[in-house]
Amino acid sequence: MSALAVQNLCKSFGGLRVTAEVSLKVEPGERRLIIGPNGAGKTTLFNLITGEIRPDSGSIKLFDRDITRVASRRRAHLGMARTYQIITLFPRDTILRNVTLALLGLSPMRWNPIANLGQQHHLAERAHESLQRVGLAHIAERPLSETSYGERRRVEIAMALAQNPKILLLDEPFAGLSIDERRDVHDLLIAIPREVTVVMIEHNMDVALDFAERITLLHFGEVIVEGTRAEVVNNPRTREVYLGD
Repeated sequence: MSALAVQNLCKSFGGLRVTAEVSLKVEPGERRLIIGPNGAGKTTLFNLITGEIRPDSGSIKLFDRDITRVASRRRAHLGMARTYQIITLFPRDTILRNVTLALLGLSPMRWNPIANLGQQHHLAERAHESLQRVGLAHIAERPLSETSYGERRRVEIAMALAQNPKILLLDEPFAGLSIDERRDVHDLLIAIPREVTVVMIEHNMDVALDFAERITLLHFGEVIVEGTRAEVVNNPRTREVYLGD
């Protein structure tokens, strides 16, 4: 059983083909890195997997369940969580409230318009536990607007982990980080338990190579190289895409 199986996935916007017959399989507990230059179709692939856009053809399976036509909001209930390349949080709220709101999305209370979120102590406790995992529990009550960019990246990861996902999709979690912040996020990702399958997009191959067990290289919406770290790094097509050789 694969954690994630994508088969012949295609997507075009008008005459622009952004995903072309993409197929990949990710095993449970695997750490998969998806790389490629700008415009390779990496984030579009994530948007297809999470259901934010519909494919023109092909299929997506999550732990052998076909989710190709399952609504995006339902995929979270099936164990899928993600972060975004562009951080989308609530800057006027506290760090703790941001994570609590992520948990609310999976709770039946999300349909209750008069529910007092401040009284939902069980959600706050779970949110605090998630912030503990990413090293931010000590500033849980700090407004998000008063945090650094690296801290916001970790908040976003905490929001995803709080949902107890079976598979976690990370869209360029190292983007825009300083060297110290990259180290902190790297240590955080390494500590994620093997019960969680992790698929990560990264534009810069160097910052994530030691995290990945298998790597998929996308170029113009196609998988052109896939394999172990050594196989991908040493493949002439990889040099061609990144160095123009």
